Amino acid sequence: MNSRRAFLVWGVAVLAYVLAVVQRSSLGVAGVDAQDRFAVSAAVLSTLAVVQIAVYAGLQIPVGIALDRVGPRRLVLLGAALLVVGQAVVAVSPTIGPAIAGRVLVGAGDAMTFISVIRLVPMWFSGRILPQISQWTGNLGQIGQILSAFPFAVLLHTAGWSPAFGVAAAASAVGFVLAVVFVRNGPVPVRTDTIPLPLPHSWRGAFHTFGHALRRPGTQLGFWSHYVTQSSGTVFSLLWGVPMLRGLGYSPSEAAGFLTVIVVTGFVVGPVLGVLCARFPLRRSNLVLGIVFALAVVWTAVLLWPGHPPTWLLVLLVVVMGIGGPGSLIGFDFARSFNPVGSLGSANGVVNVGGFLAAFVMMFLIGTVLDAASRATGQTVFAWANFRLALTVQYVVVGIGVVMLLHARRRTRRVLHAQDGIRVGPLWVALVARLRKRSVQ
Repeated sequence: MNSRRAFLVWGVAVLAYVLAVVQRSSLGVAGVDAQDRFAVSAAVLSTLAVVQIAVYAGLQIPVGIALDRVGPRRLVLLGAALLVVGQAVVAVSPTIGPAIAGRVLVGAGDAMTFISVIRLVPMWFSGRILPQISQWTGNLGQIGQILSAFPFAVLLHTAGWSPAFGVAAAASAVGFVLAVVFVRNGPVPVRTDTIPLPLPHSWRGAFHTFGHALRRPGTQLGFWSHYVTQSSGTVFSLLWGVPMLRGLGYSPSEAAGFLTVIVVTGFVVGPVLGVLCARFPLRRSNLVLGIVFALAVVWTAVLLWPGHPPTWLLVLLVVVMGIGGPGSLIGFDFARSFNPVGSLGSANGVVNVGGFLAAFVMMFLIGTVLDAASRATGQTVFAWANFRLALTVQYVVVGIGVVMLLHARRRTRRVLHAQDGIRVGPLWVALVARLRKRSVQ
């Protein structure tokens, strides 16, 4: 455990995830080009992304069940193969129909990659390094967003649609070959918490394991944590961020720079959140709620700013969304804490549905509102006035998630108290108790 081979296996698996993120986010920087190539409305363009994300979210639970049955290696390989085929189809699509089919395959391949890599982590690593490795897995994967924001975007605007998406498909083919050679299922540790549980020996056992994982309040807490923290940044990065920034007058390269800030922020904040989760495991949900509060405050400032919001405020916005990315990984930390290792695939699948479920709902609603606002105002679809209205759908979608998160947190704390005698009170009570203790000393 924690050996050189463990880091090699993990490193190649993370590379497969990086390439999956390239394919996932390639449409985000190609949104305006896609509208021109296929001559479609904003609502239809949103369908191109929504279908991909819907397939991704819809496959998380089946993939999680399969993970607990066959292990992550096979699914990493299958995911890479689907990404190659999907992007190749998008590269040669003359109309929107085949492109949607290609993005369905991309969504399916992407769905198999991240939770498979996350599932590898407790197979090869143990101890307090686990939260750190999980954070680094998510953060390193976002290098793919930088690759799509710059090299892919440059290739798209110089060589054209087909060569750019063709090169992206070839990159995933290289990742597939490397995964075949290096990625292996590892020795499974006894448990990250309590009950030891091996991989199920049958599909019936795998479905039984999934049912137990789904019913655990800790898994549900992870789902809603992922739901509220990741969705805003996903919507921005995968589809509507670049069109919004273009509507504000920024060039394609400047818009790509904003997307890069999201990734860089994740690199800085991710390890810090990993340390905080390891040191204060009973306060992880407070970190999640703090991130959501920050997102709400900054989005409100951006949308209410008279005229176009200034650049410094938009930079602050992407920084906060960059915190939301590693913040969503806290959801997987909940899954690992409250599930036996043999059900981690199922639990991670449930958690990973959260942010993408919220994201594809918001993507579709934003596209619909953009078209309606454009017809009402007579302005172009991507005018800032239209975005100002359309982006308010986030408050409804994320607000529902916050209510459900608080409910899941109460249930999880009841379970902790009933099983282990652990009582977790409000944060302010803990702070007052700590101050009193210091004053006595």
